Amino acid sequence: MNTRNPSPRRSGGKPGPRSAARLGAVQALYQIELSGSAAQAIIEEFLIHRLGQEFEGVRYPQADTDFFRDIVSGVDQNRAALDERVAAALAADWPLDRLEAVIRAILRAGAYELSFRPDVPTNAIINEYVNVAHAFYGGAEPGFVNGVLDRMAREIRG
Repeated sequence: MNTRNPSPRRSGGKPGPRSAARLGAVQALYQIELSGSAAQAIIEEFLIHRLGQEFEGVRYPQADTDFFRDIVSGVDQNRAALDERVAAALAADWPLDRLEAVIRAILRAGAYELSFRPDVPTNAIINEYVNVAHAFYGGAEPGFVNGVLDRMAREIRG
């Protein structure tokens, strides 16, 4: 995993509020999975200490906090159903628990938006989470994320 400060960018160089919300959501979901902490506690931590703030020498971009909260809460509340969707989009010999935790967080967040946010265009969801994957990885992972989200999108949205 890339250790640089991940920060998806708009064409003007600054991250957009929804891009920053998605990146923060993936980081929060990763932290929830690894720490076993309650989603609400992690959401509050990110809202108070990270999103739009400086944390451990890193300046986090301003984020759409309602969108961030919706993604993290939505994934937490619907995790079993989202995991089923993600698993169904993977190769039969590649179970969900075999994926690296950041990839799981990216795919869960993407599955949430595809399933529960019809107001967000499909292509925007896929492109945004591929960009999030690029923020963490320099190898084949963004292409993998693209393929899995595309399969899910065809199943969920037709």
